[in-house]
This record gives sequence, structure tokens and C-alpha cells, in this order.
Amino acid sequence: MTEKHTLKVGDAAPAFNMEASGGRKVTLADFKGKPFVLYFYPKADTPGCTKEACGFNEALKDFDKAGLTVIGVSRDPVKKLDAFAAKYDLTFPLASDESGSVTEAYGVWVEKTNYGRQYMGIERTTFLIGADGKIAHIWPKVKVPGHVEAVLEAARALAGSA
Repeated sequence: MTEKHTLKVGDAAPAFNMEASGGRKVTLADFKGKPFVLYFYPKADTPGCTKEACGFNEALKDFDKAGLTVIGVSRDPVKKLDAFAAKYDLTFPLASDESGSVTEAYGVWVEKTNYGRQYMGIERTTFLIGADGKIAHIWPKVKVPGHVEAVLEAARALAGSA
């Protein structure tokens, strides 16, 4: 594995171009001049990831009011993301980074340990990207309870300062 990228607040968001649920495609260029939330999660349809996705989905109207789009990213294939979205009525794009280039560019593909076993995986992380294309806030090693509310609060603050 190459060295871990360490993005900081104020850095330009790395470019991305991914297939997403519902036959969509998401690219950084699509959000030029618009703030958005990019959250990375380990695996579709697992308990923590489902709670997080449903939390963002329930708060979508509030994110819309603040002028932000929410995008979830995992390394799952689009077919699995479509099934996950359909099962839980998730309406925001779930993007597929099967190649791993986006998770690596954002520094969230890390060595993890579970029950003594080491492996590579996605560290649950959320980025708030400003209308200027720069990272406005980073939540590393996310714990799901209360996370969506924290991101929404920061999104509203960002929208208010725009």
C-alpha cells in the first residue's frame, strides 16, 4: 500500500468520477459552485452503514434547505448499491468506487484490525466540501449516533457563511 493521503481542512477536494445508484454518475465537476457532503462507509447493507445511510436519507430535506447534496461512497459494485438503495428507499446517490481510486485519494482506505485480524478497509469518514471545492470540515473515524446531526449543523453554518 502506498502512503496514506492526509487531507486537511482548506485542501482542494480530490476529483472523482463514479457510477452511482439509480443509473446516476457523480463527478466533482458536477458540484462546481455548490457545497456537498461526501461520506465514505465500509459496506452497503451492514448494520452501521444502514443506520448512517438511513440517517442521511431522513435528513435530506434539511440538507436540501441548506443547499447541499449528500453522496455516499463505498467500494461496493453499483448492483449492490442499487439493491441497498431500493431496500431502504435511499434517494441520494450511493457511489461505487470499485477501483479504489477515490477512497485512496481521500485517505480513507486504511489498515484496520478486527478480532486480531488485520485487513484493508474503508474508515468511516465524512467530508463537507464548500462551494469553492475546498474541504470545509472532516469527520474521521465516525461513530454513527449523532453524526448526521453534526454534519447538518456544520452544513447549515457553511450555507449561512456562503
